[in-house]
Amino acid sequence: MFDLRELYQEVILDHSKSPRNYGRPANANCQAHGDNPLCGDRLTVYLNVQDGVVKEIAFEGSGCAISMASASLMTEAVRGKTEVEARGLFKRFHSLVTEAEPADADDTGALDKLTVFAGVREFPIRVKCATLPWHTFTGALDRRVDMISTE
Repeated sequence: MFDLRELYQEVILDHSKSPRNYGRPANANCQAHGDNPLCGDRLTVYLNVQDGVVKEIAFEGSGCAISMASASLMTEAVRGKTEVEARGLFKRFHSLVTEAEPADADDTGALDKLTVFAGVREFPIRVKCATLPWHTFTGALDRRVDMISTE
């Protein structure tokens, strides 16, 4: 029988080796920089937000497989969403990776591919790797200029 964890690992490895939306778009109108000093993850998230909608999102940086895969999958998940929808998605994602029983357990279907990170909650030190791109994304939405840090 095929182990679902194997599939999740394959998705994470695929997105970490070939991240989607990697690069600096010319039309970005906000950005934020993030750092996870414990793991060495560093990234910048670039956004083009128009009329409250994330029209374009990309990232640059380097880090562990979980961090890079999380950034890649995040960019696919939030593109085209309103700021409110994207923040709600982050809230559900954060709950998924930090809580034994996610607050919106009935709503995990909205997370789609992001559910591959559910096992991260079993490794608390890796939660920071998975959430750094998301914290950096919300920092970009908030037009923060300080370094977003997991510490």
